[in-house]
Order: sequence, then structure tokens, then C-alpha cells
Amino acid sequence: MTVIIAMDGPAGAGKSTIAREVARALGFKHVDTGAMYRAVALGVLDRGLEGESGTAIEELASTLDIEVDGNRVWIDGVEASARIRGAEVNGVVSAVAARPGVRRHLADRQRRLAAGDGVVMEGRDIGSVVFPDAAVKLYLTAAIEERARRRLEELPAGAESSLDETAAAIATRDAADAGRTESPLVRAPDAVVVDSTGKDVREVVDQVLAIITRAVPGLITVQPEG
Repeated sequence: MTVIIAMDGPAGAGKSTIAREVARALGFKHVDTGAMYRAVALGVLDRGLEGESGTAIEELASTLDIEVDGNRVWIDGVEASARIRGAEVNGVVSAVAARPGVRRHLADRQRRLAAGDGVVMEGRDIGSVVFPDAAVKLYLTAAIEERARRRLEELPAGAESSLDETAAAIATRDAADAGRTESPLVRAPDAVVVDSTGKDVREVVDQVLAIITRAVPGLITVQPEG
């Protein structure tokens, strides 16, 4: 039986880091669904489709060859892990991800990716829409100031942004994700909230693993390094 761990939460909450470490501890696959939406957004930019109709962008989402392995992503066979995290993609990904057809196409792919082995899948609608019957649903969050600091630390060398600017951008993204019509960012009613404010990675991973092992007795974990 496939065990699905659904991890949702807002931008900068640490989902990718925690999901990766939890998946490693459990021996599960890790799927970063945000990378898939970023891949479509990059495809939109590369093809000059920013001003095109929703139909053209949704068609792209249905045909683009996207391969995801944890936080790494390939588009049409070419690795694009760094490019999808760039400022240009940041500027359009919310609008692309808000398109109903894009979300439906990628949700179908996400369900196929979860077939077989256990998976830790992170995103914004995994527990609420993609896998409402997931074995464990988690909602990872943190204070916006902490999320902004983390995002600043992730910026490539030479990039300039203040804490206030980054916090404002995150607040804008939160509002867009929560306010979209199709699959908005919400906490599933049965999701366990994990607040990572003031905690290091190991503390949060241990907390999440404890939640998972209580919910799914018998899972054997290998403690993450560090």
C-alpha cells in the first residue's frame, strides 16, 4: 500500500528542506510540486506566452515534459533546477499556477508520481485537493519575518533585496495563493499544523517524524544526518 505524506504550507515555510529530510528518513520518494509549477512558468517565459490566453498556457502544461526528483527538475530533458528559482519565474509563477487548467493537468501528474512506493509530497493543495485521503496531512508554517529571512538566505550571490521587501513579496504571494479560485492554499481540516518558527531543521524533522509514526504505526525510520 502506498503511504502518502501530504505537506502543505505557504512560501518560505521550509517545506522543501523538511520534506526532503523526512523522505530520506522514511526511505520515501520526495516530490516538490512547486517545482512543477515553476517549470511551467519557465516554459511560459521561454516561449513568450506571458500575454497569451489561458488555453495556450494550459496546453503547454499538458505537453511539457517535466521530470522531478526531489528539488531537482528537468524540462524536456534539460536540467532547469537553478533557472526555475530565478527572479523572472518568481514574478509569473503565481499567475501561472492560478490557472485552473494548469492545476488540473499537474495534479493528474502528481497523482501518477505517487503511485507505487511511499511519497512525501509538498505543495499548497496536496492534502486539500490532490490527496484528500493522504495517510498524514501536515501544514508547515512560520512567522512571516522568519520566512523572509530564509528566502534572503536562499538568494543567489549578487541578488539584492531587503528583509522588508522580501516579507512584502511573501505576503503578496500568500494572498494570491489563498485567494485563487482553483485549489487555493488552505489548511485541510485534518492537517496537523507544524510551526517552524525559531526551530532548526532537525527539531522540525523530528517533530514531523513523530507525527507520522503515531499516525502510521510500523513505519521504520532511519534518522536523518546532522
